[in-house]
Amino acid sequence: MADRILVFYGSYRSDRQGIRLAEYCERKLRGRGAEVELIDAQALGLPMLDRMYKEYPSGEAPEALETLAGKIRKADAFLFVVGEYNWSVQPGLKNLTDHFLEEWFWRPAGIVSYSAGRLGGVRAALAWRDILGEMGMVVVSSTIAVGPIKDALTGEGEPAGSGGEALEKQFPRFADDLAWWTAAARAQRERAAPPY
Repeated sequence: MADRILVFYGSYRSDRQGIRLAEYCERKLRGRGAEVELIDAQALGLPMLDRMYKEYPSGEAPEALETLAGKIRKADAFLFVVGEYNWSVQPGLKNLTDHFLEEWFWRPAGIVSYSAGRLGGVRAALAWRDILGEMGMVVVSSTIAVGPIKDALTGEGEPAGSGGEALEKQFPRFADDLAWWTAAARAQRERAAPPY
């Protein structure tokens, strides 16, 4: 059974560079045999959080929320491609994740961060570890930080320079870690229902 992985990306900027990294991750995971879908917060265009998905009466949630809730529930794992804004998280991706809660439970999540600077978004990645853990996901220990993003991937999303070389070297171990936790979580869910 192929791992079903959702790759989440959240920049709303007009000249987004991190989308190259999200698409790179999508391609690499697909090349490993996973069923992968890129979920782009900007393309979804969810409103600022007013009601969580679970707060709508059954059948009354906006179509975009209903569809995404189904995809999240069916996924085996998640990969979050996160940019760093002012030492913190991107508001578009945070808004998307906050629309859901129980839908995320009992699945692993990996974090790939990036920024315009040389630290590669590590401060945002640290913030996301706590956020995703609080939302019921198991965050894998392997991470990837890419920076400066403009130099690490070409316009076509191909690795370039020393940043791209590091990304190519790190991705297999990162993907192995995510795959291990994905298999472990799937096996446990098949063995026993989650406790809540």
